[in-house]
Amino acid sequence: MTKLAGYVEVVESAYETMLAYAAQGRESDLTDELASVSPPSEIRLILTGLQEALQEIELLLSAYAFKFARVVAEDIQKVDAALELVLAQPELGSELIDNLNASIHLRAVLTDLFLLDEVEL
Repeated sequence: MTKLAGYVEVVESAYETMLAYAAQGRESDLTDELASVSPPSEIRLILTGLQEALQEIELLLSAYAFKFARVVAEDIQKVDAALELVLAQPELGSELIDNLNASIHLRAVLTDLFLLDEVEL
């Protein structure tokens, strides 16, 4: 299950980065007026990586028959929907990221992953 541990690390790191970004009080993730041609901001890359890691975790857990794997998958799907909504926004300010951090769905996934980290699969 070392693949799972790697994806969990990505999720934890993304959450910590999101906390730091939220504390910056930024109005936007854009750095200039030519944002449409600029590369994606660091926070967008972090959120995209988070989304990809969660999708990989869901895929890995689909191989297991225990009920909790389905619970985690459902929680991941809810976070995926929130990430899709946030990433569709033209600008990512600190308040938006702070609200994502506060989402019960993201916190549920983090707690799910902490629990999985403590059991043998």
